[in-house]
Amino acid sequence: MVPSQEEPAAERETNEAQPPVPAPSDDAPLPGPGPSDVSDVAAEKVEVELTRSAGSEPPVPPEGGWGWLVMLAAMWCNGSVFGIQNAYGVLFVSMLDTFKAKDDDNMAFKTAWVGSLSMGMIFFCCPIVSVFTDMFGCRRTAVVGAAVGFIGLMSSSFVSSIEPLYLTYGIIFACGCSFAYQPSLVILGHYFKKRLGLVNGIVTAGSSVFTILLPLLLGNLISSVKLFNTLRILCIFMFVLFLAGFTYRPLVPSAKEKESGGSGSSFFSRRKLSPPKKVFNFALFKETTYAVWAAGIPLALFGYFVPYVHLMNHVKERFQDVNNKEVLFMCIGITSGVGRLLFGRIADYLPGVKKVYLQVLSFFFIGLMSMMIPLCSAFGALIAVCLAMGLFDGCFISIMAPIAFELVGPQDASQAIGFLLGFMSIPMTVGPPIAGLLHDKLGTYDVAFYLAGIPPFVGGVVLCLIPWIHSKKQRKISKNAGGEKMEKMLENQNSLLSGSSGIFKKDSDSII
Repeated sequence: MVPSQEEPAAERETNEAQPPVPAPSDDAPLPGPGPSDVSDVAAEKVEVELTRSAGSEPPVPPEGGWGWLVMLAAMWCNGSVFGIQNAYGVLFVSMLDTFKAKDDDNMAFKTAWVGSLSMGMIFFCCPIVSVFTDMFGCRRTAVVGAAVGFIGLMSSSFVSSIEPLYLTYGIIFACGCSFAYQPSLVILGHYFKKRLGLVNGIVTAGSSVFTILLPLLLGNLISSVKLFNTLRILCIFMFVLFLAGFTYRPLVPSAKEKESGGSGSSFFSRRKLSPPKKVFNFALFKETTYAVWAAGIPLALFGYFVPYVHLMNHVKERFQDVNNKEVLFMCIGITSGVGRLLFGRIADYLPGVKKVYLQVLSFFFIGLMSMMIPLCSAFGALIAVCLAMGLFDGCFISIMAPIAFELVGPQDASQAIGFLLGFMSIPMTVGPPIAGLLHDKLGTYDVAFYLAGIPPFVGGVVLCLIPWIHSKKQRKISKNAGGEKMEKMLENQNSLLSGSSGIFKKDSDSII
């Protein structure tokens, strides 16, 4: 909060009320601090004042300026991280061709785990990344993450078998991507508020653009320079991401900066870090609306990722005469980018937690489109389904960060997003294998797609509770505030009445 202007006056009154201190004699030692101690006390006072100001309300987002460059850097981050992940299908085929002499029997299963582990680790690491973001700030966390991702991707280009890729690509590269990705969501809320929905839509549209272009690029690169050189070329994306992280100039101080009373120029502080119990801010889950949101989103995602993994194989079995099957993912990528821009802008006009209704709408259509996939008897109908699915996929993704800021505020948004993404890693990793198991048992994907449409409906129903819980809480707060105001008015009235009765009694005594 803004410091009160009455505080200095109160301090002056306190100082004036104190009696003068007699001058000490030459024999008596001075009780106060010496010259060196005075500087320490002054420095300590400055630290206290800075800490007090750091704990006040966060600065007003500038709504532009340097923030536009931050937006472009975050857009590159989303595009490079998830563009590479979404294009893993192209790398998958090349890995099968490269390592097939090693193990032909279960090579597809082993190779699929490389991409699955990578995607799961990106979301699984997000709660840990949120702690680092709070402690060290968005810039340091993103830069170190991009460097780690670069090392993991480069080392993946020197392996001789599939197993080392579990470590280099599935863990090191994915963890680096996670450390680079999560701060890109948080930093936007520091620079934008009124335009946050639109900006998030533009940033998340980066992954759609990369998803459309990267498969074509990787296909040409693999055919010309093979797998390992292609991975080395992809390291350029991570190097640019490393440079982009330096644009995340902090506006809200990190935990280390608050403790040191500085602006981030010194990495180390003479003050100790917060106790470990405060590293993970589990108090977020005391906010009922956030707890419901963090439960509803993962619940909806058990079927969310199934079409993205198994759609190509379904088309291969159902439409054997179709050659350009990749056009389906291009349709999803194009309309997903449109949806992120469109619904990101619409979210700016929805006040408060009512933005959640957009996610409810998106989950409803995602679930419906998943159920319609087996019903499409013509490839053109399947294209229409994918266009609709991509549009509402963009809706779901673009408003995730704005909702987090509405539920917990900018100070806690980092860990709120981190916890949520960590929870999301479980259904996104578990759902597709279950669908694959159903296909192996039944010989078709029909049941798998039907069942994949159920969780988005259930999650959407859970999310509908958030605005109701929020409005109920607001009514309770207003009622309590009204009661306190009434009590204060009654106290003032009683004090006035008692003062008036005293004056009346004094006047009557004087008359007598």
